[in-house]
Amino acid sequence: MKNPPAFQQEKASCLEACMQCHRICLQTALNHCLEAGGKHVEPDHYRLMVSCAEICQTSANFQLGSSPFSAQVCGVCAQVCLACAESCKKIGGMDECVAACEQCAQTCSKMAKSVH
Repeated sequence: MKNPPAFQQEKASCLEACMQCHRICLQTALNHCLEAGGKHVEPDHYRLMVSCAEICQTSANFQLGSSPFSAQVCGVCAQVCLACAESCKKIGGMDECVAACEQCAQTCSKMAKSVH
């Protein structure tokens, strides 16, 4: 049975948000955070940023492969993205990363609730 067009659009939006969040988190961690130093490279924050990039890539991969576990992975991805957004907000100067994480969390939360 084919998924309805609305679901396909949500899936496409989520996939794009995951790929964008992966790219932005990784770029921010490897460039901005390493160069800024201080709070930007504190272990908990830095690990969270790298973990966020990784779970976003994993979520995208699960979606691309139409895995039956995509919804569960999207749920975890949403949680990690929200935590990363909060950490980046707290430290400051990472508005692009915050926006990407919040967008990914929003789309992943929708996908996590979908059963298709």
